[in-house]
Amino acid sequence: MLRRWSQAWREGRDERILRERAIPEPLWAAVLSRYPFLQRRSAGDLAELRRLATLFLARKEFTGAGGLAVDDGIAVAIAMQACVPVLRLGLEAYDGFVGIVVHPDEVVAPREVMDEDGIVHAYEETLTGEAVDGGPVMLSWRDVDEAGDTAEIGYNVVIHEFAHVLDMRNGEADGVPLLPDAAAVRQWLAVLGPAYEAFCAALDADPDLETVIDPYGAEAPEEFFAVASEAFFVNPLALRDAHPRLYALLQGYYRQDPAAGTDG
Repeated sequence: MLRRWSQAWREGRDERILRERAIPEPLWAAVLSRYPFLQRRSAGDLAELRRLATLFLARKEFTGAGGLAVDDGIAVAIAMQACVPVLRLGLEAYDGFVGIVVHPDEVVAPREVMDEDGIVHAYEETLTGEAVDGGPVMLSWRDVDEAGDTAEIGYNVVIHEFAHVLDMRNGEADGVPLLPDAAAVRQWLAVLGPAYEAFCAALDADPDLETVIDPYGAEAPEEFFAVASEAFFVNPLALRDAHPRLYALLQGYYRQDPAAGTDG
């Protein structure tokens, strides 16, 4: 009874948001025009994407950093791309966090790591995005804004970081998102594991190898899942041609086929 009441209340709230605070058509069209990889989607997909993006904006809190003021265009651009991975999964997959911090450009973050002898080493890492368990999600606006131009090389910082968010739904990011049962996990590992190992071996043999999947994916299985997700959504034909089994795995997980209708 309580669950049904909670669901009805949430549906009623969402209906009010969609009725009173829907993303205006001129703003939606202007932002969408900057991202050709989204323009190729069907009218039905785009309508659902706009609905989810409207609700996303109502549920998340945006903060500008480094002097950046987050205006409506910035917020919609992020929401639009963040909702692509959950187009069929639903926004509830993002319930584990609220905050989104947007920097004007990449940031340099201080890091520390302890070696096997217990000695702590300090270093700096340049970041264009970062997702941590419970949030916030950090993004570089320059990289978000240029996503239409970088789709050809399979790069999209928003999809990358939100793939990490999905990966962390069942604990620490490890390249295995929340799946329905043990059989699904075994199937996932049977495809992702060999694909990751083959990818790393290929780059070891030729560090300059041109790949549709960003070489950063060789850092760890969780990064491989994130960069493969980028390519899946922004350069799907290339990923499908180069890695058909991996493409099919992601197609099953995300319940989407971005390559459909883009042939030729």
